[in-house]
Amino acid sequence: MAGSGLFVTGTDTDVGKTAVAVALVRGLMRDGLRSGLRVGVYKPVASGVPPGGAAGSDVARLWEAAGRPLSMEAVCPQMFSAMISPPRSARAEGRRVDDALLRSGFDAWRDVSDIVIVEGAGGLFSPLGDATLNIDLARDLDLPLVVVDAARLGAIGRTLAVVRAARAEGLRVAAVVLSQSEPCGGSRDDPASPMTIARESASDLADRLRPVPVTMLAHHATAIEPDLDWLTLARSAAQRAVDTTPP
Repeated sequence: MAGSGLFVTGTDTDVGKTAVAVALVRGLMRDGLRSGLRVGVYKPVASGVPPGGAAGSDVARLWEAAGRPLSMEAVCPQMFSAMISPPRSARAEGRRVDDALLRSGFDAWRDVSDIVIVEGAGGLFSPLGDATLNIDLARDLDLPLVVVDAARLGAIGRTLAVVRAARAEGLRVAAVVLSQSEPCGGSRDDPASPMTIARESASDLADRLRPVPVTMLAHHATAIEPDLDWLTLARSAAQRAVDTTPP
């Protein structure tokens, strides 16, 4: 199931994954104004969506960032109300996540997009369905990862653990983004301040993960800094996979 895109995943839930995915999409849309780049967005399943619609939800934020392509139902074909894991949220409604639809829902975006940004649910090894983890879907869609973690104490260990686990499973990591989901205050001269921890965590990860780029999304910011050429990253990661595939 090859496709052109990136799979945005997290080290855990509530690490700022949707904020990063939205900022990434906005950056692509901005850069694509002249080139006519078509940006698709796909969230295979979502929980915590209010009954009666996705207005104001993470699904709606992605759809709005991409300029409302197709429909919100195409962005997320499976939405459930309870703010717990998707399989449990589905069961609370007497339903089940359709594991096949998690994959086939991506097909709606193939012919209408030059790049598709897929946002998973929870962490890389969190369940999307009864038989599917985020990592399973990323592998089946053949998309490189953008790994997101919160820019707070422990970011180095959490991020390295997910990146190494992903690589051990044969997945490619295109980039890492630290998201300041809370204000990072304090003095730059204080080694224990949130600001210093965030900055030095990003620097340490950049050294350890080189050549994988490490960047940051500031609290309430709309753009990732420094911004990256996400389209080139997606294509380069995909090409590396082709180049290293045995004949």
